[in-house]
Amino acid sequence: MSRRIASSKATVVSQAERDIRARLDDHELDFTAMSAISNIYRAGSAVRNHMERSLLADYDLSWVAFTVLWVLWIWGEQETGHVAVEAGITKGTLTGVMKTLQARKLIKRIPHRDDRRRVSIGLTKAGVRLIEQVFPEFNTHETLAVSALTVAEQHELARLLRLVLKQVSSANHDEDA
Repeated sequence: MSRRIASSKATVVSQAERDIRARLDDHELDFTAMSAISNIYRAGSAVRNHMERSLLADYDLSWVAFTVLWVLWIWGEQETGHVAVEAGITKGTLTGVMKTLQARKLIKRIPHRDDRRRVSIGLTKAGVRLIEQVFPEFNTHETLAVSALTVAEQHELARLLRLVLKQVSSANHDEDA
């Protein structure tokens, strides 16, 4: 029986990691790093899938649409390029999400007064009402997702993930130089 890396059971994942190591043992690889990154990805995907299925679908929102609404709710209207960066998506992806959110009258486009190529977006009153309704429920699901950890462990997890983000960001800046 094959072990599945996609399992939610720690024992099955541990066996899958051993299987991967056995299969790749003749390669000079950093299996600890592989395991860490694999688990970051799997945890992030699991949380996203849970949020979309258990909450966001009820509001006809994708993860990305929710994130765009949240960014605009927290920081107010912004140019589309800034929203894309904050939401972690491409401008092309944002264009499609904007069309959907605008059709639902949740966001509004604000043309730049001096440069027609530049556009900002902001929440409509309906967009504000929706994100203010959804976010407390979203946070309840966030709490559920980390409920197996103590508060100290949650702080430590956040700290460690920020270190990973900082390292990847630093590596990306080095590549751009």
